[in-house]
Amino acid sequence: MTYLTVYTDGEQPETLLATEDAAEIAATLKEIDVVLRHWAVVEDLPEDAGQEEILAAYRQEVDRVIAEEGYTFVDVARLHPDDSPDWPERAAAARKKFLNEHTHDDDEVRYFVAGSGIFYLHVNGKVHAVLCEAGDLLSVPENTTHWFDMGTRPDFTAIRFFHDDDGWIGDFTGDPIAERIPDFDTITSTRAARTARRPAEPRRASPACGRS
Repeated sequence: MTYLTVYTDGEQPETLLATEDAAEIAATLKEIDVVLRHWAVVEDLPEDAGQEEILAAYRQEVDRVIAEEGYTFVDVARLHPDDSPDWPERAAAARKKFLNEHTHDDDEVRYFVAGSGIFYLHVNGKVHAVLCEAGDLLSVPENTTHWFDMGTRPDFTAIRFFHDDDGWIGDFTGDPIAERIPDFDTITSTRAARTARRPAEPRRASPACGRS
């Protein structure tokens, strides 16, 4: 389930919104021309599925997006924890690449096959932190100032769509704003704590069975 947090972008950011309500998230993102859609997750994909297998599993949905938006290049980005000695170094390097604020001359369109990550969209004096999870398709317009955080333990698989065959190209702003907005680990921990405090829904009694 998607989780949206909105912050002010000042030196001491304030939280303006924190919600899992789908309608509220869609309406809030629409204000900045961002679209969030959802696809049914293919549950029987093996954990080690390769790019071609993943794209084949979502072929119908992928082809629909290509037809609607004219994308010419589609690939799969993935990073999951493993036991190799260089894993911590690879994870840190991957996270650092996307953590600095930047823009693109192309749309940022990502579908999360598995795992999660947060897109931080810096628009009109606010930062919209969109925690995307499996089943979420996020479409961010070109030239939207943003960054992406996969956390200190990256764990995600995402399908990416591009209008340019060169793929991912970022134009970095140099603004250190990402350093003062809560990061992936902080937001996910806060969300988990909120969920734990949420009162359990009362169990509904089964209808009484009367005699006819």
